[in-house]
Amino acid sequence: MSTGRAGARDTGEWARHWQYEQLPGLDLLRAHYVRHTFPRHAHDGYVIAAVTGGIEEVGLPGGTDRAGPGSVVLINPEVPHTARAGVPEGWAYATLYAARDIVTEVAGELSTLRGTPGFTASTVPDPEGCRLISGVHRAAEEGNALAADSLLRVVVARMLRQYGGALPARPPSGAGAATAARARAVLADRLTDPPSLEELAAALGTGPFALLRAFRGTYGMPPHTWLTDARVREARRLLDAGTAPGDAAVAVGFSDQPHLNRHFTRIVGVPPGAYRRERRGPGGGPGASG
Repeated sequence: MSTGRAGARDTGEWARHWQYEQLPGLDLLRAHYVRHTFPRHAHDGYVIAAVTGGIEEVGLPGGTDRAGPGSVVLINPEVPHTARAGVPEGWAYATLYAARDIVTEVAGELSTLRGTPGFTASTVPDPEGCRLISGVHRAAEEGNALAADSLLRVVVARMLRQYGGALPARPPSGAGAATAARARAVLADRLTDPPSLEELAAALGTGPFALLRAFRGTYGMPPHTWLTDARVREARRLLDAGTAPGDAAVAVGFSDQPHLNRHFTRIVGVPPGAYRRERRGPGGGPGASG
């Protein structure tokens, strides 16, 4: 697999982030990262990842997890996190990015879960779970829709049965959380023309440092980091729809395509051009373009 990233031949890094058209609502990532680090970001849906080699260090709100071969990493929607190699040789993994409706549908068939489904553990030793996750990838790459869909549902059901629970029904409350939510709404509305921290704080009737503290406490990252993540998410939606990377960069507020390339690659794990080429493409083996 090719990563489309300069230096891959020197570091041994490669990645493929793609969609299998028979599995809507699911993104697949298989990769080996050495120098690449993921900055703090969050996902709309769920992350279910099988570490197959090396060590991945995952930075979560409660601390840092070290996940080695045979470990499954589980991250709920909108949970801020980072990732990097925990050993010099990096880490390899197979990841399922599952939309909320996939997990909700499976959870609805399990009589043991009530409320909004989620994971109560972040990193668990589960070699069988890893085998199943890799099986979803293998079936998708072979174009075997029946096996891929079946294994996906088995994986999600296994994770929910063994490590599942109900997510909190209510968002954080309090004046700080309310101010942070208002600030986020302003940033989302002004994605291409955001105010400065001082301007944003003044508009909300608070101080810059108080806003910074409230936003970080509510969303796990400062406003500028959230804004970059939001821009990349919107760029992904545009690329999914067939928009060219250069046009997507301007549409989401980056000054030019190189800025999109840099932030997109850091957060998503592959460059935007490689990401766009793989959207709902046919299944392929290890030689597929990444």
